[in-house]
Amino acid sequence: MGKATGFLEYDRCEDKIVDVKYRILNFDELHTHLGEEERRKQAARCMNCGVPMCQSAIKLKGMVTGCPLHNLIPEWNDEIYNGHYEHALARLLKTSNFPEFTGRVCPALCEKACICGTVEEPVTIHNNELFLIEKGFKEGYMKPRIPVVRSGKKVAVIGSGPAGLAVADQLNKRGHSVTVYEREDRIGGLLMYGIPNMKLDKSVVLRRQKLMEAEGVVFKTGMNIGFEDGAEKKSSKSKKGAGESTVNTVSVKQIMEEYDAIALCCGAKNPRPLAVKDFEKIDGVHYAVDFLTSTTKALLGQEQKGDSIVLADASLKDGKYSYISAKGKNVVIVGGGDTGNDCVGTCIRHGCVSVTQIEMMPCPPEKRLDSNPWPEWPKVLKTDYGQLEAIGKFGADPRIYETTIKDIASSNGKITGVTTVKVKFENGKLVEIAGTEKKIKCDLLLIAAGFIGAQSYVSDAFKVKLSPRNTVVTEDSDHYKTSVDKVFTAGDMHRGQSLVVWAIAEGRACAAEIDKYLMGYNGII
Repeated sequence: MGKATGFLEYDRCEDKIVDVKYRILNFDELHTHLGEEERRKQAARCMNCGVPMCQSAIKLKGMVTGCPLHNLIPEWNDEIYNGHYEHALARLLKTSNFPEFTGRVCPALCEKACICGTVEEPVTIHNNELFLIEKGFKEGYMKPRIPVVRSGKKVAVIGSGPAGLAVADQLNKRGHSVTVYEREDRIGGLLMYGIPNMKLDKSVVLRRQKLMEAEGVVFKTGMNIGFEDGAEKKSSKSKKGAGESTVNTVSVKQIMEEYDAIALCCGAKNPRPLAVKDFEKIDGVHYAVDFLTSTTKALLGQEQKGDSIVLADASLKDGKYSYISAKGKNVVIVGGGDTGNDCVGTCIRHGCVSVTQIEMMPCPPEKRLDSNPWPEWPKVLKTDYGQLEAIGKFGADPRIYETTIKDIASSNGKITGVTTVKVKFENGKLVEIAGTEKKIKCDLLLIAAGFIGAQSYVSDAFKVKLSPRNTVVTEDSDHYKTSVDKVFTAGDMHRGQSLVVWAIAEGRACAAEIDKYLMGYNGII
């Protein structure tokens, strides 16, 4: 324990967020970071508990609290306080492959379980983690670590999201030769094209790619494995997004013959549709992931202007990609989660004239209820950066609760408005409340209602089974080997739509099983 009285002497101090009026002018990352002296104080607040719940990942009432990666949080907080940054980073990297991702986008399950938070504010674990990895890159601690001995075994990883990257990183460190196939033009999955630049600058993903390539991992982008083999001859149930890339198809037969093991990490990319007839045929209705992807691709096609990344006017073709623009539009977003919030922030940066976010669930309480005690996950109201920006820009929270879309109005095939209706749950079913219909002007409707599992053409091509939830079935729910020899799966494709930290945890566990399959024992710690 770095300082026994640290939690008594120092108040919680988070990384600062850029003022709304400035940050909505560009797509730069939202936060500025504390200096080393203040960061050491924040680490000193860690109580080094005898039973640290922060690293437990225990499930209570169906929800997990504590870190799924079981990060050695008290250990590296102690080392941060003492200024031993390189050793602290070594302890962090022992359990976490990509702290630069989780340190930016994880909802910090660890902090919700921090014992210090029962009497005061929890330790800034999330910010401390990000400080360590960025310090490591800045000081040169993050050097390529190339395996001294290669096993002679070859592994193909299909999909380069956080799960696929974790599988590849672990197996490469073990000495296997790993090739990662990605159908998009850049690696990262939703890290690249699902999470906006202001939360995760894409240079961070590219920096990790370069490090992994230096260590021996091979990335092949624009490669759609199994597309021609699958029963479905389409890549998605979603509408084609602006800037969608052309890809090369690779047969499953070729992959199965060339590699000793295959890991399917293709995510849960089937978006949940609206319960409105023929909504996909209306111009101006888009799935959130297509909208966010188009913006990121346009940004990546831009030249940087000064120190800020700024999106050009929607009338311009920016390099290879045009994008779905919210400029000058009244926007309605279906979905109150993180993706819906990301759409709010992105639309404001485009220059929308209004934004409304629709959520079918009731508004959560501002503080924990007695029925939701620590260390359970706190079911409380969270007003995220996008909603704060809408409040700052338009003067009101954009969210409307216990509401859904009943109908869409259009003229000449283009959306002009939506009809909403209040809803409630009766006997576990969602029902409309008669007489509560309301019309809202809408020029752009974004659907951010979550995902309903993996796209079936990959599973069909590899002949692996899908569950009723459209997730790949494994021989045991807690393991990663499918019913097809040498084929494994991990991440959202295995567990369903989830968090980046869970994808990394699954990737690590899947890699351990693949290693045991290849070598007869598990050499990955």
